[in-house]
Amino acid sequence: MYDPSHLRTFLAVAQTLSFTQAARRLGLRQSTVSQHVRRLEDATGRQLFSRDTHSVELTEDGEAMLGFARRILEVHEQATAFFTATRLRGRLRFGASEDFVLTRLPEILEGFRHDHPEVDLELTVELSGTLHGQLEAGKLDLVLAKRRPEDPRGELVWHDELVWIGAERLRLDPDRPVPLIVYPPPGITRARALESLERQGREWRIACTSGSLNGLVAAARAGLGVMAHSRGLIPPGLVRVPDRFGLPELGRVDFVLVQGRLPTTARSAALALSASILASGDRLQRRRG
Repeated sequence: MYDPSHLRTFLAVAQTLSFTQAARRLGLRQSTVSQHVRRLEDATGRQLFSRDTHSVELTEDGEAMLGFARRILEVHEQATAFFTATRLRGRLRFGASEDFVLTRLPEILEGFRHDHPEVDLELTVELSGTLHGQLEAGKLDLVLAKRRPEDPRGELVWHDELVWIGAERLRLDPDRPVPLIVYPPPGITRARALESLERQGREWRIACTSGSLNGLVAAARAGLGVMAHSRGLIPPGLVRVPDRFGLPELGRVDFVLVQGRLPTTARSAALALSASILASGDRLQRRRG
């Protein structure tokens, strides 16, 4: 009833919220992407996206289809691998940014290990900026991280908005410097937070620095200050800082997959893991609030 190619297109649009970006990811014409979505909507008898000239959003039926599409494609890929007898081997050095520590990335990696038991998967968790540097130095094969402002490379997993978050009870005094909870350099969100505050002319001070997301979250939950964070990845126990405190806008951020100079032994494994992450990108995000 549901064509796998239509489901892959649906997931790409759902994760990027853009028909143009989905077409670029899939190597299709935008008209083909629109046709795939329309045929899937015809098959379900439901509208999966609400869209106008400026935005694309999932409908309630579209949200429901996310889980179904992902599971159908997972089974489809497992069956294809089984009957074609393709067994990946080799070593794959994969880097994931700290942003994904509290998400369901471990489930995606567990599924990959189950499907490809002969791949030696080495995981590195670090700041996005550090991972990009290690990739360029040839120390990693594949990275899932924030896109650097000056670097156009990478396959888009999803767009998100950076927001200020903190403890629900936190109050900010407009006459005192903003207390910041930040990663050390070269943290991408750190740089964005400082640039935004300086552009606004707002004074700030560093209340906590930690290279660990768990350390930053603990400081934020203790009410020590505010931190810049992806809206789709807000950790439990923290909330978006209300607009009434007058903090500046932080803009949008792209989460991307970037491949390094892959040795032959890692190329197929990197493509397979990339496909798993792209197909399951919605599992990496928390429901927006």
